[in-house]
Amino acid sequence: MRYLAAPWRAPYVKNVHKPAPCVFCAALKDGDDRAAGILLRGRRAFVILNKYPYQSGHLMVAPYRHTAAFERAPGPESGEIMDLVQLSLRVLRAAYQPHGFNVGLNLGRSAGAGVVDHYHVHVVPRWTGDSNFMPVAGGTKVMIENLDTTWARLAPRFAKAASKRPRAVAHSL
Repeated sequence: MRYLAAPWRAPYVKNVHKPAPCVFCAALKDGDDRAAGILLRGRRAFVILNKYPYQSGHLMVAPYRHTAAFERAPGPESGEIMDLVQLSLRVLRAAYQPHGFNVGLNLGRSAGAGVVDHYHVHVVPRWTGDSNFMPVAGGTKVMIENLDTTWARLAPRFAKAASKRPRAVAHSL
């Protein structure tokens, strides 16, 4: 077996069990959806930018309810989450023209969840060749735009989509 050293992960690994406030609950209470990265508020769930994206346009869809138990999500909640995932795919496809997507949940710390107690679905646009040597060799992730630019690009598209959805609230510029 071959091993790859990743010393920049040490601070994360050393602090992995220290409790931290829920980033989703904090974002919902922030009062400034743009600063929090919230793009759309539905009845039971919302769409938010990932502050540490794998790629530009990396979104997450989460319920308002603070829970880790996706398997116990009521039908209306999980249904709205999947509707928002589908909407996010349409918006990201129009805004970025990616070659594909990664969509999924990381349930539990050992499964890669950075936020363990509040389940969420990742929606990540992908392009052929978007992986490179920089994170491994330089400990640096290269992004094509910053989060403010991503929010400004996506917010109007979500606002337009929200105008067609009952009880959804998106944010205009």
